[in-house]
Amino acid sequence: MRNVTDRPANPFGFDPGCEQYVAGYGDANAHFHVVGDHPGVHGGVDSGIPFTDCEAGDRLQRALVDAGLLLEAGTPPTVDKTYFSYLHMCVADGTPDSRSYDDLEPLFDSELRAITAHVLLPVGERATRHVFSIATSERTDDIDMDERHATEVAGAGWLVYPIKEPTTWDTDDEKRLVRALEALLASDYRREADLGRFLPNDDPYLVR
Repeated sequence: MRNVTDRPANPFGFDPGCEQYVAGYGDANAHFHVVGDHPGVHGGVDSGIPFTDCEAGDRLQRALVDAGLLLEAGTPPTVDKTYFSYLHMCVADGTPDSRSYDDLEPLFDSELRAITAHVLLPVGERATRHVFSIATSERTDDIDMDERHATEVAGAGWLVYPIKEPTTWDTDDEKRLVRALEALLASDYRREADLGRFLPNDDPYLVR
């Protein structure tokens, strides 16, 4: 399925009903979906764009440019086949509580399925835990982000590449992520099969 909108900012018009929020940004037909936590952790409170206006966003964008997932870093970044969003898009006073995350979970999950990216890149432990719970069979009770960082996890229809918090990276963490994503881009990460040969015409019918 291909989305018909070319609007990068909040392409599906989601409104979480809070006073201020940071909606998803990027290519609505993205191959890569970067999943963050909330604006207080990963930025965008001033700009309204995920992963901007903060150290975590600057570091992550730089690595994604080096790896080939972004054309140019900035506010906004220049995207091509990449989409950014948060588990908790509302701007909270401090850390959101569990009930607030639960309230916004259906909205995020709808966005995840609307994008239908091939690769999910959760940033930080909370985002990784949620993505693992809905897209893989991996355990979510004890996630070692140092060990999981920039490693491939095969999910149910997705590939998942967890990313540890960018503010805790050392030089090796950044290089490890760039190398992993470069290798991913060079591979058949779509993992689609063409079932068009079973149809009466010559149109391709790609499934995961």
